Amino acid sequence: MASYDSLNAPTHVNVEHRIVVPPQVSMSMLLGPADSVLKSIEQGFPTVDFHARGNTITLRGPSGDVALASRLLDELVEVVEAGTPLTPDVVTHSVRMLSTATVTRPAEILTFNILTNKGRSIRPKTLGQKNYVDAIETHSITFGVGPAGTGKTYLAVAKAVQALQAKQVSRIVLTRPAVEAGERLGFLPGSLNDKIDPYLRPLVDSLRDMIDPEAIPRLMESGTIEVAPLAYMRGRTLNDAFIILDEAQNTSKEQMKMFLTRLGQNSKMVITGDNTQVDLPSGTVSGLRIIEDVLTGVDDIEFCHLSASDVVRNSLVSDIIDAYARWDVSSQEGQSPRRSSRPTHRPSTFEKGINQ
Repeated sequence: MASYDSLNAPTHVNVEHRIVVPPQVSMSMLLGPADSVLKSIEQGFPTVDFHARGNTITLRGPSGDVALASRLLDELVEVVEAGTPLTPDVVTHSVRMLSTATVTRPAEILTFNILTNKGRSIRPKTLGQKNYVDAIETHSITFGVGPAGTGKTYLAVAKAVQALQAKQVSRIVLTRPAVEAGERLGFLPGSLNDKIDPYLRPLVDSLRDMIDPEAIPRLMESGTIEVAPLAYMRGRTLNDAFIILDEAQNTSKEQMKMFLTRLGQNSKMVITGDNTQVDLPSGTVSGLRIIEDVLTGVDDIEFCHLSASDVVRNSLVSDIIDAYARWDVSSQEGQSPRRSSRPTHRPSTFEKGINQ
């Protein structure tokens, strides 16, 4: 583990610092295949020079940056010791967490298991995701609001399966508004399953990552797992259940009220949605957009707002979300959104060498 005694110099003063990696930690796991993890660390700290030799990593650069990079390596060593594989994305999220000066350590988040299936562990990957998972654990109703790719639905399904396996509930109910069909599923061809499958397939896909796919039809047939359109929730009381409403931005305010009042005894609800992707007909108010104002002051309800920094898909997704946010702001201000100032051609390493 790194010690910081040698890093007390002013932040702008260059220092050299060595970290000795414990012998039980594989350097190949810490640095990644073809040093892919090390390269991501270097990208996160462009002012720091990293040199790995044997089980020692030497850092050279400004004192403040070297201290932060040392903390990062400490966290990554602990993650590897816990058996969690490192990826460049893990490094990116860890750097972001350390840079925000949060009291929660990256290792605490990255080694926190929600569920394990066939040797694969499902864990939060960002601070926002960890706060979201904690809120689900401690509240009867939790709202997860944020852009695509932040794990809102996936983590909610993981918590539902965890609760079912721990016998905290006796069934899981998954629902979405079938807004594309105007909720009038009777007009669609085929059986009920044929009609609802396209709308509910994302929820079933998440389940397949957490439960043996061969067991899912049996659990559905027995009623232990129910996947149904929101229109089928009316008039019911859902006791002893973990209920998830996905794509909640496509509920009207009346549908949102209807759904929330289905909550029965010993039940938990998670409502997920993205207020930037409302598909409701013009003039219809999204129930998700107003619900936080409606429920202000009501106990045992938590609102978790995830952001582009919580996106765990391709890193380009986060950039796309930020770009749309800037475009929305420019549009509201009546300005023409500015084109990116990035060059259309990026010089190669070879070209850079020639220019130098």
